[in-house]
Amino acid sequence: MPAAHVALRAAVYDALRADNALSAALGGQHVYDEPPRSVEFPYVTLGEARLSDASADGGASQEHQLVLHAWSRKGGHREAHVIAGALLQALDDAPLDLVEHRLVNMRFMIADIRRESDGRTYHALVRFRALTEPQA
Repeated sequence: MPAAHVALRAAVYDALRADNALSAALGGQHVYDEPPRSVEFPYVTLGEARLSDASADGGASQEHQLVLHAWSRKGGHREAHVIAGALLQALDDAPLDLVEHRLVNMRFMIADIRRESDGRTYHALVRFRALTEPQA
């Protein structure tokens, strides 16, 4: 049985790769767990995850906090904002199918968009919170 966080991450990855609006914003299916060395901008990476026990009655519910990273080098913040918006539309309250687990809900938490120290890369960090439980 795959762990809930592994099942959730796989479902998020699949949903993002299948999302037409995100693919349009990225110019293709540029969603990576680990980007290739010669990656072209813009692209999205699956980032940090935090997992905690969310069971109130001795069950096996888990809370997941996920961070997605959007990377852009197209002048200004605009492209990073568009990609962050596409991530929000693709995942906020999305009915994702998880292997051997059930997604109770998935909610957008916060997005931070900033220019990196190189002066030309824009970076959006988009955070989500999800609640899972084992399938009965």
